[in-house]
Formats: sequence, C-alpha cells, structure tokens
Amino acid sequence: MPSIYSPFIKLCRLCLLSSLAASPFALAGNSAAPPPSAELHYSIKAKQKGIPVSGEANVKWQLANVNSANNANTKQSYSVMTETRVMLFGKILDASSYGNIDEYGLAPDKFVEKRFGKAESVTRFDRIKKTIQFTESAETYPIKGGEQDRTSATWQLVALARASADKFIAGSEWKMFVAGRRDAEPWSFKVAGTEDLATPLGELATIHIIKAPPPDSKGQQLEIWLAPKLDWYPVRLKFSDADGDQVDQLISSMRKQ
Repeated sequence: MPSIYSPFIKLCRLCLLSSLAASPFALAGNSAAPPPSAELHYSIKAKQKGIPVSGEANVKWQLANVNSANNANTKQSYSVMTETRVMLFGKILDASSYGNIDEYGLAPDKFVEKRFGKAESVTRFDRIKKTIQFTESAETYPIKGGEQDRTSATWQLVALARASADKFIAGSEWKMFVAGRRDAEPWSFKVAGTEDLATPLGELATIHIIKAPPPDSKGQQLEIWLAPKLDWYPVRLKFSDADGDQVDQLISSMRKQ
C-alpha cells in the first residue's frame, strides 16, 4: 500500500525542474547571456492523486564576478537556490546549483537536492576529471561542454534566449544533456509560440516553451513561459504526468538585486 506521503514525494519530483560543443546536446555556436540577479516568488496549485495542493516556491538566482588569481581576467559565477513549500507539510524540496559561466553558458560544479522524506543527494561536475558523478549511484558521464543539472537547465534556457532572442521562434528546438540525482539524459525544448499571460505582475507577453518526454516514454512534460520584457525570467512553469497529476507554478512577485 502506498504511503500517505506518496503524493507529496511525487510533488517534490514534479517541482524539481522549477527550481544547454563538443557534446551533441551542448548547442555549439550559441552564445549565452545570463540574466541579472533576482529573487522570484511563485504560487503553486497542484493536483496529486486527486488531492488538491497549494503552496509557494522561492527561487534565488545570483550572478557574480570572480577575479582570477592574477586579476588578469574577471570571470562570472552563478548560483540558483529553490525552495518549495506546501500547506500542512511545509518544505518539500530544497534544490541548488552552483558553478561558473563559460563559453557554453552555465557550467555547473555541484547540484544538491533534498526532497521530502529523502536524504540529500549531490551531483558533481568534476571539471578536472571531466566527469559527472552522483552520490545516489555509481554512474558517470563525460563532460564535453554544455551539460546542465535539473536546476540549472531552466536558467541556461533563459541565458540562451537572452543572447539569441531572434532564434526563439515557433518550432525552434533547444537541446541539452541534463543530470539529475542518479543519472543524466538528453532534454529537448521546443518553442510553441507567443502567448499573453495574466499574472499578479500584470499581463505579460511570453514565449511558451515545451519539454515533452521522448516519443517512447510516458515521462513528465514540462512547460515554461519566459517573459522577454522581464529579462526573460521564467514567469510560469507547468509540470504534467501521463496519469493526470499536475503542478502549476505562477510568478507572484520578483525583486532584482
């Protein structure tokens, strides 16, 4: 018999994405322009196993300059931290990604995730050994350039859109190789088109992007709405499973730093 906590553990998985060379998924030749630092707050409405759930998610995105040892060059680092809470159960997910900005865009060093009812997991991008490693499994994957984790992937998409807005047109496709808790897999995002979206910040013109599961899979579908006039920040994210479970995450407020 499933635990009474099962819907909320699944909600952790669904919210995870809220919180793109040499590789075929590294988007060679595409520049990236990460957005300014900001804190974004979202309201959450979900349905899990027939149970209505509401809550909130907070995302803190930070971009910083880092001086090299000889101060000859200034590089950029990034961090993104997400926290998701729901009524009755409190915090159900903490996820964070840390790394630098390189010629491919975001270059994660570490992805940390703590789900409701589970131990913390760490995924490392060892830039010296050029491998992705997991505390949850013995799997390893080579680093060839452009690889992301499940938290950095959305922000890499934002960075690419800011640098190549004229290419984010209906039908265009953007691919990444993305690492999770235990393994990694290719993701493909397709631009569905433009859409006016009603939000607590007013009506926003957005670019609607869909990540569909592979044709032979019944995995999760992710939809993202990016707002060009708000530095392309993600203002809505929607997660849908084949069994009908959904999480809809809509921006409620934001503050640039």
